[in-house]
Amino acid sequence: MRTILSWVGTVLFAVAFGLTLVVFDVIMRITFLFGRTPSDWVMGALQSVLIADMRLAGIRVEVERSPNIKPRTSYIIVSNHQSMFDIPVFGWQFFTNFPKYISKLELAKWIPSISVQLRRGGHALIDRKDRESAVKAIHKLAREVVAYGCSAVIYPEGTRARGGELGPFKPVGTVTLLKEAPDAPVVPVCIDNSWRIMQHGMKPIPWGVRLRFWAGDPIERKPGDDPYAIVAECERQIRDTMARFRSEAAAA
Repeated sequence: MRTILSWVGTVLFAVAFGLTLVVFDVIMRITFLFGRTPSDWVMGALQSVLIADMRLAGIRVEVERSPNIKPRTSYIIVSNHQSMFDIPVFGWQFFTNFPKYISKLELAKWIPSISVQLRRGGHALIDRKDRESAVKAIHKLAREVVAYGCSAVIYPEGTRARGGELGPFKPVGTVTLLKEAPDAPVVPVCIDNSWRIMQHGMKPIPWGVRLRFWAGDPIERKPGDDPYAIVAECERQIRDTMARFRSEAAAA
């Protein structure tokens, strides 16, 4: 029975997901005619609708979010990363903070809604053939945070944890971002179980995935703060939260 639910939910989700991207692609291209801010609101709406689409596949999103996270505030969001389905959760939970990402250049070419947003919405694109592009992308992201008051999302692991295990943090990129945007508070985020959505390459999506999202208290910045210590504190909080998630799952 669960296999049938998984396949039916996957088909419904795939159809809804595709239609959502196509419809919002048209809306986003129109709003870009009026500047970036309207398109940022449309991007937040898109990602909120994608969260609703995920429910068609039986995916539940459980949120623990600090009440100290303020709307319309610029943050540097430091998170682990498990799958592409992390992204809609960030857009949904940080709707008015307008999160921006470092993304592969290839993704800016062929995906409805997503590609036009990556090209024109203030995100930083990496050319994998150019080793210096990652450094340039981080500097660009920091400029966006300072100039436009948006937020930056960075994944210190450097890659997706496809099996759900939390990898070692590589602090250099995050430290560079912190130095380039010295006034932006830092929000540690932990996501778990989004990797299960892609566990079988969506053939099918297992029915009943329980995706968990935690966003901790913003870490306020002060002159003279050690950026490496801030990254280490984010890693500690993320690892502690991940351990709690796994312990609670085992007990259940």
